[in-house]
Amino acid sequence: LLFLQIVHILNMTSAKIVSFLLHPEESLHSLQIRIEFETGISTGNQELLLETGICLDPRKPASQCVIDGVRGWDSYMVYLFDKSKTVYDGPFASRSLSDCVNYIVQDSKIQLPIPQLRKVWAEAVHYVIGLKEDYSRLFQGQRAAMLSLLRYNANLIKMKNNMVSASQQLKAKLEFFHQSIRLDLERYSDQMAYGISSEKMLKAWKEMEEKASQCAQAEDIGYLDEQIMALHTEIVELQKSPYARRQGEVMESLEQRAIDLYKQLKTRPPDHAYSDSTDMVKIIVQTVQSQDRVLKELFGHLSKLLGCKQKIIDLLPKIEVALNNIKEADNSVMQMQGKRQREIWHLLKIACTQSSSRSLVSSSLEGTASTLAATWLLQSSSGNVPHPLSSMATPEDGENFVHVIEENLKYLELFSSILQEARQEQNNSMMVS
Repeated sequence: LLFLQIVHILNMTSAKIVSFLLHPEESLHSLQIRIEFETGISTGNQELLLETGICLDPRKPASQCVIDGVRGWDSYMVYLFDKSKTVYDGPFASRSLSDCVNYIVQDSKIQLPIPQLRKVWAEAVHYVIGLKEDYSRLFQGQRAAMLSLLRYNANLIKMKNNMVSASQQLKAKLEFFHQSIRLDLERYSDQMAYGISSEKMLKAWKEMEEKASQCAQAEDIGYLDEQIMALHTEIVELQKSPYARRQGEVMESLEQRAIDLYKQLKTRPPDHAYSDSTDMVKIIVQTVQSQDRVLKELFGHLSKLLGCKQKIIDLLPKIEVALNNIKEADNSVMQMQGKRQREIWHLLKIACTQSSSRSLVSSSLEGTASTLAATWLLQSSSGNVPHPLSSMATPEDGENFVHVIEENLKYLELFSSILQEARQEQNNSMMVS
């Protein structure tokens, strides 16, 4: 018997305890089926929490409910919640009175012999202690719900930070892309009259600019951020609430008074004396009233906890969607940046090729341009010059970000000046001819 594993489940929806004998290597799903039969809560809606707020792992056996070394049938409890409910209807009816205690409660003035009165009062003391312990167990269930909520909130904050970081990086890349493409379009317009022109490429660049503006919508996460901050404030208020702390001081005081009364009765001689139970009944009534009050507050606070938890559960998929949208927009911006840079190098290649075929002077210029381009490529490949996007600074490093933009704009201006010089030399050569 000492080695049997018994799991005790406190159903927080009914404030009742159900106990199960665990079979060797029984799975958690098997236990949940038995719990469904006893409580009526389906396996899909069952949430089983340990005192630490950790949810039971469905991949592990049911024996995870029982901690090694813990003895006593009620020394450790698993708390059952119904995930389909966020509002619990408590408080619930107090535990039932025994026949003896109910007898003196119905008529506290009745005179009983001292030996018989001792037995009745002993049961009365046991009843008062039981009321206090019922509240203590329910309070531990509320505390487990609070710890579970804080775990969910920590996960929410982590995902929110990832979302904000990704949004800020996307915003930085979009700013860089817009500045780069504006400069490209300006330089392209300056050399169109006497240089290289491509309506197809110009149209593609303008389409890129429009698409980048559409990508900016993905970085708009303000509505989610507001909901998360409001929820965080609500959780902090719940933690500060007096109902988040134990409220059983009055019941503990009444428990001690009942014990003291019983001790006083035991000191009286067991002769033919009689006495009534007025003082003990007063304590019983006050304890029941106190329990009703603290349970009403407890279940009201518990419902708020479960409501916040459900809000987090509803928010998590929205954050996932926002993160995916940001990642897609980020990839799109990177692809457009790479495409435009390849087109700029293609323009430079055409300009140098045409210039070399016109005259020896153009050929000389082409050699200079190729040398500059090769030098820039060598520097880039050797790591001396960071790639404009791969080395982009995050928004937290604003000075580095500005430096990267300035360096890339210098390269773009260099390409533009090479193109203009090539075109000018080509025109001069044609005039001489």
